[in-house]
Amino acid sequence: MPETLDIIKSRRSTRKYKSDMLPDDVINKIIEAGTYAPTGRNFQSPIIIKVTNREMRDKLSAMNAEIMGAEKGFDPFYNAPVVLIVLADKKYPTYIYDGTLVMENLMLAAEDLGIGSCWIHRAKQEFESEEGKNILKSLGIEGDFEGIGHCILGYKDGENATAVSPRKNNYVYTID
Repeated sequence: MPETLDIIKSRRSTRKYKSDMLPDDVINKIIEAGTYAPTGRNFQSPIIIKVTNREMRDKLSAMNAEIMGAEKGFDPFYNAPVVLIVLADKKYPTYIYDGTLVMENLMLAAEDLGIGSCWIHRAKQEFESEEGKNILKSLGIEGDFEGIGHCILGYKDGENATAVSPRKNNYVYTID
């Protein structure tokens, strides 16, 4: 099994996916990793919405593309068949950090399992819209949640295009 630091170093954002659906047990392992992210005072402010339904996935993609001002037909989810939406309850002061840690855990777990992932923004704007609020309402989700991000998942279609960049010289400062 790869070492944690190796997984952290090898993870890259995937922007080209095969359309094949991931097995449920793989998706659920990735989600489980997200639920074990640290949260402020262990309030567990985030929630994860698992989207494997193609119609809903495409609806979210269209909403996201419209927010970003992309051309009609552009898929900001890069053909990934799975979207994990992370939202967090705004009543907790650490909600943004909590949701960010969930996103990181999701992406690292995906890498560990050989699954491509990428953080896609604009979840905040999506779920501030009436359409987004209606999606939450249809799922029985109540409260003041803010979209933190979409973790898209799927089998990589080719190699990751992004090479590892050298770390900058002034990344760490020491006080002895």
